[in-house]
Amino acid sequence: QVLLLESGGGSVQAGGSLRLSCAGSGFTFNTYSLAWFRQAPGKEREGVAAIIDGVVTYADSVKGRFTISKDSAKDTLYLQVNSLRPEDTGMYYCAAYPGEVFTPLADWEYNYWGQGTQVTVSS
Repeated sequence: QVLLLESGGGSVQAGGSLRLSCAGSGFTFNTYSLAWFRQAPGKEREGVAAIIDGVVTYADSVKGRFTISKDSAKDTLYLQVNSLRPEDTGMYYCAAYPGEVFTPLADWEYNYWGQGTQVTVSS
């Protein structure tokens, strides 16, 4: 059974940083496409960052501020979020797909999801 468990969210002031983690179990981490998504209240879920076979992709809104990485030895995906803005507020989810996706930031590409971790940024 594939499980994803996010942690590391919290409440920070604008300009602050957080490190989100997503611990995976029940699958071979290295063979999966992995991504982070977020959803703000009243808005659609959006792709933030993805790592597919070592290639990373970022949404324009987070380029230069967010960094996705993974530690396959620990089966853990990370998202370092810096220079946070109030508009970054939302629930952050990690997602996985057993293989290569072709649209890294599209949520329909992924079939496994974590329960999310909340990030709240105050101005």
